[in-house]
Amino acid sequence: MQRRSLTPAFAFRHIKNLYPVFWSKAREVTRTMMAEFGGREEVHVEISSWASRATLDIIGLAGMGRDFGAIQDPQNTLAQTYKQIFKPSRQAQVLAFIGMIIPMQFITKLPFRRNEDIAKAATDIRAVCRDLIREKKAKIDNKEQADVDILSVALESGGFTDENLVDQLMTFLAAGHETTASAMTWAIYMLSKHSDVQSRLRDEVREHLPSVDSDVDITSLDIDRMPYLNAVCSEVLRYYAPVPLTMRDAAYDTTILGHSIPRGTRVVIVPWATHFDTELWGQDASQFKPERWLPSGGESGSADRKAASGGASSNYAFLTFLHGPRSCIGSSFAKAEFACLLAAWIGRFEFTLANPEEMDEKKVEIRGGITARPAKGMHVNIRTVSGY
Repeated sequence: MQRRSLTPAFAFRHIKNLYPVFWSKAREVTRTMMAEFGGREEVHVEISSWASRATLDIIGLAGMGRDFGAIQDPQNTLAQTYKQIFKPSRQAQVLAFIGMIIPMQFITKLPFRRNEDIAKAATDIRAVCRDLIREKKAKIDNKEQADVDILSVALESGGFTDENLVDQLMTFLAAGHETTASAMTWAIYMLSKHSDVQSRLRDEVREHLPSVDSDVDITSLDIDRMPYLNAVCSEVLRYYAPVPLTMRDAAYDTTILGHSIPRGTRVVIVPWATHFDTELWGQDASQFKPERWLPSGGESGSADRKAASGGASSNYAFLTFLHGPRSCIGSSFAKAEFACLLAAWIGRFEFTLANPEEMDEKKVEIRGGITARPAKGMHVNIRTVSGY
């Protein structure tokens, strides 16, 4: 019922109206980075922190109609709260592992420091969400012009109590900004490794999108006309799905490939395994290859269908957003903000790895809880590319 009430807010006809918001924030973070670099030819940066601040601001403005100001203020209280929650740690890994065996309501009662940190953070974030709802309801009561953000659409649906809506905002804030920040981090890593892909993408961005120095907005059509940008984004989401695994409990007795699955059995779904299955993706499944998402010629209809699934033998091979009634409701939102942010950064900057040893992916230590992130951050050298 609640998902049905939220569905209109996440329909593409609504998301397309948010592209100017995505682009304005992508433009802002790029300009802010340039200002902080101070004209230096090359700068060493830990990129995941910039990605988190940018996506938090996007989710605030496009999702709730409030600019959290995290791009301009790295010490922003909300940004620091989420940084603490999503900081990769051994405890997060341990709790995630235990969660495969023990129900979550029991895990939260275990005497771990991380549980205490999350409980405090949740209290602080709930207070922010309640404040946002009060602001929006006041605007609606005063019959002010309706906003286009997700919260406004949800309130106008009338399908939620205030506390229901707080719960939805909590999920949206956490999942909506950190997963995209993770995708951005891995995108910059892979493009730093694959300079040819980075150069080709930069050429496409500069051909189709305005410079971040201008105040010209973009539309969803501008992004749709960029096949290589969309291919790179899809391949990053396949190769480094932000959420490596998730779980579902069987609602009734069933079978999977002939194996009996009794009701209540916990089933672990692992994109990081499925996305590298050669039976689904072919012998090049372990290669980072954006071209798999581009039409390869031949009969137009079949080529387009094959490209839409990355060449996989089944649409269900791509599990980043899951499928069915429990799939990610915000997938269109996430893909749009990801594309806009990546286009702005690659259009203006050239990225190389600060530590050349990390060209070998095995040298990148990965930790996480909900999302998978480099344990020590993603350190890159950034150079501003002239002529745009």
